[in-house]
Amino acid sequence: MKVVALQGSPNVDGLTASLAQAALDGAAEASADGALIQLTAHSIAHCRQCGDGWGICREEGRCVVEDDFAAVRAQVLEADAWVLVNPVYFGDLSECVKAFTDRLRRCNVGAKGEGLAEKPVIGVAAAGGSGRGTATCLGTMDRLFSHISADIADLITVTRRSAVYKREAVRAAARAMVAGIGA
Repeated sequence: MKVVALQGSPNVDGLTASLAQAALDGAAEASADGALIQLTAHSIAHCRQCGDGWGICREEGRCVVEDDFAAVRAQVLEADAWVLVNPVYFGDLSECVKAFTDRLRRCNVGAKGEGLAEKPVIGVAAAGGSGRGTATCLGTMDRLFSHISADIADLITVTRRSAVYKREAVRAAARAMVAGIGA
């Protein structure tokens, strides 16, 4: 059993990173192997909307842009479950998370959703500032997960004020997600 956690903040010692680690710790408590993917450490370009707006992503489920997207996507596809931990900027996904998820959605929408359809996922929106925007960010994640037919295990908002107890909630959610696979 393998769980990958995608972390979308450049701060490897901050709130978002601690939540990704909490998810991996919870997965490990349920006997799953875990891997952290630091999205800001990868070169992932934005979608180019090839051709008439849909390139080969629609027909073949792959992207023509040559960067780190395919390798990161492969890790998510190979995992049994995944966690997306996003630092909330302006009530939305961070730029690196948006670049990755926009291309992921295009390559995995509809019939090409194989590999992600019904795969358990947890979405975490982490706001280190005011805490505003976490709900709208989770709304964006919810739409993404719907488009790729993922099985939402949980959607969790976290602020700097709620971080202590929400870190434990993320850990417990990941543990429960892994325990529920195949149950």
